[in-house]
Amino acid sequence: MVVACTGFFDGVHRGHRAVLGEVCRIASEKGCKSAVITFWPHPRAVLQQDAVRFRLLNSLEEKQKLMHSLGIDDVFVLPFDKDFAKQTTEEFFRKYLKVKYAVRTLVVGYDHRVGSDVNQTQDQMFEIARKLGINPIRVEQFGSSDIDDSHFKESYNFRADNLVITKDKNNISSTKIRDCISNGNISQANYMLGYRYGLEGVVVEGQRIGRTIGFPTANIKLYEPLKLLPADGVYAVWVEAQGKTYRGITNIGTRPTVSFGSEKTIETHILDFDEDIYGLSLKIELTGRLRNEQKFPSLDELKIQLFKDRENSLEFLPDNGIKLR
Repeated sequence: MVVACTGFFDGVHRGHRAVLGEVCRIASEKGCKSAVITFWPHPRAVLQQDAVRFRLLNSLEEKQKLMHSLGIDDVFVLPFDKDFAKQTTEEFFRKYLKVKYAVRTLVVGYDHRVGSDVNQTQDQMFEIARKLGINPIRVEQFGSSDIDDSHFKESYNFRADNLVITKDKNNISSTKIRDCISNGNISQANYMLGYRYGLEGVVVEGQRIGRTIGFPTANIKLYEPLKLLPADGVYAVWVEAQGKTYRGITNIGTRPTVSFGSEKTIETHILDFDEDIYGLSLKIELTGRLRNEQKFPSLDELKIQLFKDRENSLEFLPDNGIKLR
């Protein structure tokens, strides 16, 4: 027997974690497997008119890793396309939950529904589950007002004056987190996620201009091209390179001081680091936004500002041996 939940779970944020935690708790009590039945790609990337602009909080690999870290035994990924989307609730429940995965308990978020007949109420969806021998359990809404602030600040090393948080019962959702990241409000996004938002990719060749002014940078090409980028600007980050963790500052944007193009880059200056890592993997986790990206009259003035950025970043990056996930 299996205790499971279904959904896309982009971000695997605190609201999702309330559901995933209940799946793990019930599975432990019953002595059976815990599972997530999820989809790829995102339904919005397949069905909606904004598919070209839509961006994700997690790659598939990141999502699976986060779920396993929370105690989920199995993550089953179903390919999502227009034919898949035509299934009714009963068709989906019967084919996948009952027959393929032997689900006997289905844990459901307070507003979650599934199937092409989404106009039905959640209670009607529960009745379909029961007729198939599946016991549905609802998890009530989890909002930022339910979060223990002291634990969050201690865990993520935020000074109180760096953490400006909007709190209410209804404000944790993948859409709202995307909005925060798109606006550069990393503190609020991390607060709702329950972890630091990250970017990961391979280090590629750049113009090497940073090295000429004493600020060498690693330019990364993301592994997941649909990963959401924060608003242009300079950020304090934790960096994982070659199995070690470093402090750093990352510029996201078009580099207007040294470039006339519109291509967006992700450049990270790693503090106390000077090794050749071209072609290797690099991961950054953002802790706070330092400033907007701007154009400077000269490289000398850019260098002066970079020294200030490096100093300001230390407020967000205490040297206490913190590790990335």
